[in-house]
Amino acid sequence: MFQASRNSSSYRPRNVDAPWGSLGTSVITRASQDASVVFVGLALLALWEWSRLDLPLIRLYGSAAGFPWRDHWLTAKILHDGARLVGWTFFALLLLSIWRPKVLAAGLLRRDRIWWIATTLICVALIPMLKRASSTSCPWSLIQFGGELARYVPHWVLGLRDGGPGGCFPSGHASTAFALLPGWFALRDKLPRTGRIYLFIVVVCGAGLAWVQMMRGAHYLSHSLWTAWICWTVSALSWHAVKAWQERGISHASDATRSPLS
Repeated sequence: MFQASRNSSSYRPRNVDAPWGSLGTSVITRASQDASVVFVGLALLALWEWSRLDLPLIRLYGSAAGFPWRDHWLTAKILHDGARLVGWTFFALLLLSIWRPKVLAAGLLRRDRIWWIATTLICVALIPMLKRASSTSCPWSLIQFGGELARYVPHWVLGLRDGGPGGCFPSGHASTAFALLPGWFALRDKLPRTGRIYLFIVVVCGAGLAWVQMMRGAHYLSHSLWTAWICWTVSALSWHAVKAWQERGISHASDATRSPLS
């Protein structure tokens, strides 16, 4: 599905004797760019939290009678259950690509495909772990939306419970798309055009799933925005950690080649 041209650029240096020469500059630049996205994203999230627009936005879809879209066949069955099935189907194809690269990512090295899968699994596991530890309840649990116990408390106010069941931050459903963000990091250097298309699709799908969960009263918008930021940050940290480890290995191998035999 994803084919690489013979002239596509590689992350691996051409001159392994100088891993921090020309390649080092590109690695540092790429790391700076990714760090900028992480910190700018965090700043934008802080601004959103400061605006306190979560509650007014969720009121567009809910009332004292609840959320009419909560159990609707389109949102609950197609855009929730169906989207999750699509996500797992894509992941199954990605897993198959380890042995059958033409299935999905023929232009990538096997180690990059394995990294993509492993980092996706980290994101898939991390979001539910954070949810289980969260004291934030879903909007549909709030008294003002027909719930029994919960009142609105911003999820970033630590130590103050909202009186509901909790376990609703960040958004797990949005991670169906955003947990696939590692694919952008794997594709962007060797298949840049494909990577941009892939990133666009993931972001659009993630935004759509976030909106569906708002309509259903399952999550505030910030819950999904945090899911996107967490998955992006995990992907960036994992990518650069692995690349640094690989470059260290190249440097050591180069030093061993140049050293005289004892």
